[in-house]
Formats: sequence, structure tokens, C-alpha cells
Amino acid sequence: MANKKKVVVTGFEPFGEHAVNSSWVAVQELERLGLGETVDLHVCELPVDYQAVENILPSLWKEHQPQLAVHVGVSGVATSVTLEQCGHNKGYKRLDNRSFCPASHCCMEDGPDCIKSVIDMDTVCKRVNGSNMGITVCVSMDAGRYLCDYTYYMSLHQGQGRSAFVHVPPLGGPYSRGELGRGLQAVVKEMMSLLDTDYTEEEQKDNKCCHHKQ
Repeated sequence: MANKKKVVVTGFEPFGEHAVNSSWVAVQELERLGLGETVDLHVCELPVDYQAVENILPSLWKEHQPQLAVHVGVSGVATSVTLEQCGHNKGYKRLDNRSFCPASHCCMEDGPDCIKSVIDMDTVCKRVNGSNMGITVCVSMDAGRYLCDYTYYMSLHQGQGRSAFVHVPPLGGPYSRGELGRGLQAVVKEMMSLLDTDYTEEEQKDNKCCHHKQ
């Protein structure tokens, strides 16, 4: 089917205290569930490695030319599925799995401080929470200044804003792998719906999702 929509979804390898990274578990569950017959889903496990991410992301965008790229990461402090609205350029001082961090502490030395997704995460949040699927979604403006934020910023730049980042809690805190997969599926489907159709200003004004920092 030549007119299938392409979506790339990534998770991360284990790091630090996360011997099992729930982000990759969630992405694998999403791959099993799929996004419907009209969507060509490609999944990829990213290393927790600044330099590798810097090389891999342009390749993913060039090779697959997705309508949407969704990156998933684990947050040790999250207890709900968290939609990140923007990626940040500066403040990267934590060492990656190779004990490296950018000398400039930023993604792109001449880049803007923040890049926002073209997707309105408040609307996605409101729609998923309104579906009563048993998984709570909220919105954040701070993706944490580590590989998650770094990946998001680079992808937003590559995809001209057609990117999203989702933080998930660790496994069992409180969701199972199946619940994380279903939650991620619901979120990505709503994101694609927003890319496909215009939604009303009234719906945007009526959003009441929580915002928090991590």
C-alpha cells in the first residue's frame, strides 16, 4: 500500500538504575499492537549516547521520511504517561553510557534555545484522558536535559517540529508492559489524528491537563 503513513517510534537502552528500560518495553508492545493497517510503523532502540543519537536521528528521518517521529524515554519520577511539548538546546552536563557529554553542553551551538512540537500536547492529553482507558496522561515543558531532551531537540530540528516525546514511568510504577503499550498506542493515534485534521480553537482553550517539571 503505497500511500501508507510512516511513523518512527524509538525507545532507549538500559542505563543507570534502569536495568530494564520501560521505554523500549513500551515501544516493543506498541510494535506488537500496531497502529492500524494504514500506518507503516518502524521502531528503533536508541543507545544512551549523545554522539550515537546525533548520527542516528538524521539517518532515521532521511531513510524513512516519517509523517511523525515519536521518541519514548523512562522517567524515574513519573507516575503517569507524560507528553513533552518542547526540546531544549542547552544544559547537557550529565554523562551518557560512554561517560561522555557535549563539551558545549548543548545540542546545536547556533540553535534556538527551545523548539516546540507542532502537535498540541494539551489536546492529545485531554483526548486520551477523556477516553477512560485507565491510563493517566499529563503534559510537561521540561524533558530533563539528558538523552531524552537531547534526542527530542535533535528530532524536532530534523523533522521541522513533526516530532513528539513521551516519558513513561518505570515498569510497575504503576503500569504493566501491556498498559504502557496500550497507552502509547492511544497517544500516538491521537497525535496522528491532530496532524491529519484541524482542531477547533475552543478545544484548545478548553484543555485542563496538568503541567509539571521533571
